[in-house]
Amino acid sequence: MSLSSGWVRSMPVVFVLIWSTGFIVARYGMPQSPPLKFLALRFALALLCFGAWARVARSAWPVGGRQWRHLAVTGVFMHAGYLGGVWAAVKLGMGAGLVALLVGLQPVLTAVWVASRGGQVAGRQWAGLALGFGGLALVVWHKLGHGEVDAQNLVLALLALASITIGTLYQKRYLQPCAVPTANCVQNLAALLVTLPLALLLETEAIRLNADFIGAMAWSVLVLTLGGSSLLYLMIQRGAATAVTSLLYLVPPTTALMAWALFGEPITVFTLAGTALTAFGVALVVRPPATTKRSTP
Repeated sequence: MSLSSGWVRSMPVVFVLIWSTGFIVARYGMPQSPPLKFLALRFALALLCFGAWARVARSAWPVGGRQWRHLAVTGVFMHAGYLGGVWAAVKLGMGAGLVALLVGLQPVLTAVWVASRGGQVAGRQWAGLALGFGGLALVVWHKLGHGEVDAQNLVLALLALASITIGTLYQKRYLQPCAVPTANCVQNLAALLVTLPLALLLETEAIRLNADFIGAMAWSVLVLTLGGSSLLYLMIQRGAATAVTSLLYLVPPTTALMAWALFGEPITVFTLAGTALTAFGVALVVRPPATTKRSTP
């Protein structure tokens, strides 16, 4: 199926908008369900959907036990750890905009890791690191005494940040190219096997099966999991994945605007200043280096 050039160019922007709604869905769904039970059901439904996709597309399954293990590890970090930390932090009172700001520092932590392993990190990236953490500190410090941030939900949000960073680095280091639906089957299965026992052990609150819960779950599975993964797959095939990286720093302000419009989460001067600093810092980190053109002899 051929796609119009306009739609191909808009894919990165649509993907970032979808990614931003993940934090909004967490805020929207939390009154209806404890976080781990919601996520366990989400992983189970996503597993069924990706399984059906793999069957229809006749996708090849990963070859060898090592690739299955690597996929399982990334599933635990990038799904169970990341989403579990985000949803639990929101459940405990942290706003969607602040959670997005915290986990939006993932490219900055990746740059620090590259530097610690002897990689090349430009001076502007170190400047971005300082600005990113400075902006985050400004927002968090301002919210500490106002009921939104406490030690517990801050630790959970930082757990989400660490999980998505570790999972991304692990995936880049160990995973071989494989079919999207089958890879997601393995990752969601691993996340389910970790999340479900914890949900049954730690959460006593029942799920409220109402229209809000069904809407949040449908959006999580169909739009965020299936839609987001499909878009990313198409962009990688067309070489547009780098455009997504360059736009990811827009996720926190986009989420903050959505949370303000939908839930009345306040946007103060401190929030605006800190978000702008962090976004600019992450932009410096993810911006590709300038290429030097050679003159023709």
